[in-house]
Amino acid sequence: MQRKVLVWAMVLAMVCAGSVSAAELLGPGVISTGLQETTATFSPDGQTLYFMRSDFAETDDTILLSHRQGTTWSKPEVASFSGQWHDSEPAFSPDGKRLYFVSNRPVHPGGAPIVAEMGGQHFAGTNLWYVERQANGRWGEPMHVDGALNEDAMLYNPSIAANGDIYFSAHRADSGKLYQIYVVHPAGNGYSDPQRVELGDLSHNRMDPCIDPRGRFLLFAGNEGDSLGSADIYIAFRQPDGSWGKPEHLGGDVNTKSLENAPTLGPTFGELYVSSNRQEDVRFPKTRDTVATLQQRLGGPLNGSRNIWRVNIADVLRAHGFKD
Repeated sequence: MQRKVLVWAMVLAMVCAGSVSAAELLGPGVISTGLQETTATFSPDGQTLYFMRSDFAETDDTILLSHRQGTTWSKPEVASFSGQWHDSEPAFSPDGKRLYFVSNRPVHPGGAPIVAEMGGQHFAGTNLWYVERQANGRWGEPMHVDGALNEDAMLYNPSIAANGDIYFSAHRADSGKLYQIYVVHPAGNGYSDPQRVELGDLSHNRMDPCIDPRGRFLLFAGNEGDSLGSADIYIAFRQPDGSWGKPEHLGGDVNTKSLENAPTLGPTFGELYVSSNRQEDVRFPKTRDTVATLQQRLGGPLNGSRNIWRVNIADVLRAHGFKD
């Protein structure tokens, strides 16, 4: 019996390491450009995409949207609720009725922007906000999510389950020196206090959670000791007792020696989007550049900026018993 368990564990490890589709750049030159793009979130019908675009230093973040046009995407436009503040990391609720995001905008009109402090450094803080779909199909005014989840002004990458639970990464009093993943549950007219998601040793940095809408598995960015780059994408599965299993490193084209983060699920089973700053290999001697060819290459999506990539992890999920 022990041998059978060991063999099955080895099979699962092999599946997580290899059965992943080749990565495809999302909307080259339209969605993914020479700037920073990250955090793709799709409307439930898959026809509308929201994402973040920023400068390399990520001091100027704005949420954009684009519409699917057959096999291509429309020219992005600034979301109706963004463009004035440091807005980032959009996330649809599974039913598409709300779109959550983080922002440094003042909690109260006329107030000061939110500022965070860590290690003596001050920077744009983040609180959780949402907009709600109105009867006319448009988004309403941004609403601040009140409660303890916003008290430290360092909340990132919300992800919403179908039961209303909100997962996010943050640096809080019980995070250790790094960032950890937290969850809040609907409670009355608000939310419970944040609970840290127990994924192991707090010496590992864990960010950018992406919860399966049914709560069966959790994706996140970090380094569990076997990362190929500064951060990779991991998956943890819900155990029968409600706890989380040991995070597993995703193989195939999900992770590279570059930075991978901000995993999000697409509208179809196994569809996964990640942000990565992977670059085109330059081999020397190269074909002699002109100013025009140099400008084109250095200004393109594979210039070291973060872009959005699509992969498929359906085989990984099927190996763990999921069919949809």
